[in-house]
Amino acid sequence: MTEIQLAGSGGWVNADLNDEQVTKSKLVPNIEKHFLSSLEKLDTAKMLKYFCKQCDSEFEGPTQLQIEEQPNEVVADGLILIERGQYTCHKCNSIIGEYRVFQKKDE
Repeated sequence: MTEIQLAGSGGWVNADLNDEQVTKSKLVPNIEKHFLSSLEKLDTAKMLKYFCKQCDSEFEGPTQLQIEEQPNEVVADGLILIERGQYTCHKCNSIIGEYRVFQKKDE
């Protein structure tokens, strides 16, 4: 496991990631920045701390998770969006980042 800072639209999350997640979190291979949105739903047990831009505060531990919807909608050939949600701040409820969970149609 590697501790990585993942950027979100409303702050960042530091989390322990495996090698596959580290690779997936980089939208552009040659840039050192890692992104929260490029990962599917992150296990809160892996979140070490987070920063909220709205209340300009850093917190130990995980964000809150809010499931926006579970649409089970086909988004591409053979790919179904099964959950959409947000990582939110415990203090002000602002969105730190968003996630999407996909499933292959055959599973």
